[in-house]
Amino acid sequence: MKFVRTPDSRFEGLPDFPFAPHYAEVGDGLRMHYLDEGPRQGPVVLLLHGEPTWSYLYRKMIPVLVKAGLRAVAPDLIGFGRSDKPVDPAEYTYARHVGWARSLISGLGLTGLTLFAQDWGSLVGLRLAAEEGERFARLIIANGYLPTAMAKPNRAFRLWRAFARYSPVFPIGRIVASGCVVKPSVAERAAYDAPFPSREYLAGARIFPALVPTDAHDPAVPANRAAWAALGKWDKPFLTLFGKNDPILGRADVPLQHHVPGAKGQPHERFWGGHFVQEDRGAYLAERTVAWLAQHP
Repeated sequence: MKFVRTPDSRFEGLPDFPFAPHYAEVGDGLRMHYLDEGPRQGPVVLLLHGEPTWSYLYRKMIPVLVKAGLRAVAPDLIGFGRSDKPVDPAEYTYARHVGWARSLISGLGLTGLTLFAQDWGSLVGLRLAAEEGERFARLIIANGYLPTAMAKPNRAFRLWRAFARYSPVFPIGRIVASGCVVKPSVAERAAYDAPFPSREYLAGARIFPALVPTDAHDPAVPANRAAWAALGKWDKPFLTLFGKNDPILGRADVPLQHHVPGAKGQPHERFWGGHFVQEDRGAYLAERTVAWLAQHP
């Protein structure tokens, strides 16, 4: 598998990002980057980003979590951030993304996990939680879902998928800014661009929208439907924290709340925030997470 690795120099001097890099081999000859902050023996919060961001998205949450005595582990999915980036779009599949993430958490020996996932982080994280429930103690979903091709995608998603496929340019920082209600600064937008110095590095980001299983014949559908069925029996704590200004996933919280038994009676919230709710309301999300975990030790 041919891949590229973003030079370390691209990540120097990023605003509000003092965290040390860590790396793990996850199969297929690839190296995955992750942040690992807080006490090694502290309760672990696994922070999974989505499209087209990377662990920089969690920079506002991590300090709050660590101050509360939690261990924050935030990977960069393969194709993003400091992680390796296969150059052939065909190398990216839903199953491989789940497998790469599974390899990381297994290799680190993580258990008792609280998952905090958004966008594609939820597509990967909910699969993992359903398939390896013994590793996960609690689930928090923020502007995410688990697609099972039971309904047609909305117009906003169809437009996004077409843009990712056909646009001659794919400006990551500007894309992130368009999904926020609090617009990132020029330097922050540049930080989202940092992992992608040229078009060769963009294959994973470009292909992600096409990997969302919206057709019943998609190869990911059987596994996702099995995971959805498993979540229908999930009675451990489950919380949704959604930005209401998200045109794609802003209302995906309700089906999750109705389907997952562990969501009953939880303090779900839909508040002012866009698709990249960690960018808009990061400190608030972390504070809500800390308070909720105190109620569900």
